[in-house]
Formats: sequence, structure tokens, C-alpha cells
Amino acid sequence: MAHQSRRTLDHWQLTPDELAALRGQMLRFARVQLRDPDLAEDAVQEALAGALRNRDSFAGRAALRTWIFGILKHKIADTLRQQSRVVTETALDDDDSECLARLFDSNGYWLPEARPQVWRNPDVSLEDRRFWEVFEACLEHLPGRQARVFMMREFLGLESAEICKAAGITLTNLHVLLHRARLRLRACLEQHWFAEER
Repeated sequence: MAHQSRRTLDHWQLTPDELAALRGQMLRFARVQLRDPDLAEDAVQEALAGALRNRDSFAGRAALRTWIFGILKHKIADTLRQQSRVVTETALDDDDSECLARLFDSNGYWLPEARPQVWRNPDVSLEDRRFWEVFEACLEHLPGRQARVFMMREFLGLESAEICKAAGITLTNLHVLLHRARLRLRACLEQHWFAEER
């Protein structure tokens, strides 16, 4: 892959550090989804090799990182669909109840100190590169199963039935995990991004 990496660097004008950082991000993403270091490594290698083979089709309409991650997402989705193994997991993480107790009262209403804040100009924030860095950090701190199903839904675009089969969970469990993942992401962004903007 070293020779291919050099060709990648020449064609896309990436520095070795930029390529290493991109590969690291791809591996982290693939490991969360596939939960197997070897399968993750294979998916990343195949995605980079596929990007290199099809480099002439990269027209620059999207960022290079977005284009390569798109290839990786397809590789991961294909791998997940091919896996027939069903993993038995408990429905919820033990620490979720504690997290929710800090956000809601016994009637299910937001606690005053946990109530979501008004976000300032989200259109500008979404375009800000720093926002996405904070978002990725928040995503990496989600519990494993929450991160996995959230990425399956939002990044890979898998249907609920496919996610349930790959994760070995029920539809109700999926909805709970997605709900809790979104709550945690929102709380993390409130604390580490939108609070700083104010």
C-alpha cells in the first residue's frame, strides 16, 4: 500500500500527515461499526484502494475526505449486510439511567439546569469546521452501542431492520439507543460548543 499511498499523495496533494490523520479517522469509524479490528482494517484498505482506482471520478464537488468516507461507508454497509452472525446484547447501558436522571424529573420534564439552550445561528455553526471537530469528539464519547447504531442510521443510512439484525437488538431497543445517543450528543454540544459561542 506504500506505493499506492505515494500515488494518492501525488494525485490529491495530501501530505503524509494528512493521509495518516484521514486513515486514523477512517479506522476509528470502521472499528466502531464493525467491532472487529481486522474487518475494520480491511474496509479502510479497500476504501482507500477503491478511491485510488477511481481517483479520476473525483470531481471536487465534495471535500476529498467526504468522498473517501462515502466509499468507506458503502464498504462497511456491505460488510454489515453480509454478516449473518447475530450478537446477543443487553438492551441498555447501565449508566444510561443515571444520565437520564440528571436531565429529566420523575414526570419526564427537563430539569431547569438541563433544559436545552437556544442555539445561536445554527446555519453558520454547521459550516464551521471547528463545530464538526467538536461533534466528532462528542460522538467518540458515546457508549459503544449508542455510537454504533447512531452511525448506522445517520452515517450509513441503514434501515431499522438492518440495524436491528446487525446489532442483535429489537426495534424498541434501537429507538431507545438512538434517542439516548441524540440526547447525549445534544448535551455534549450544548456544553462544548454552543455554550462557548455564547
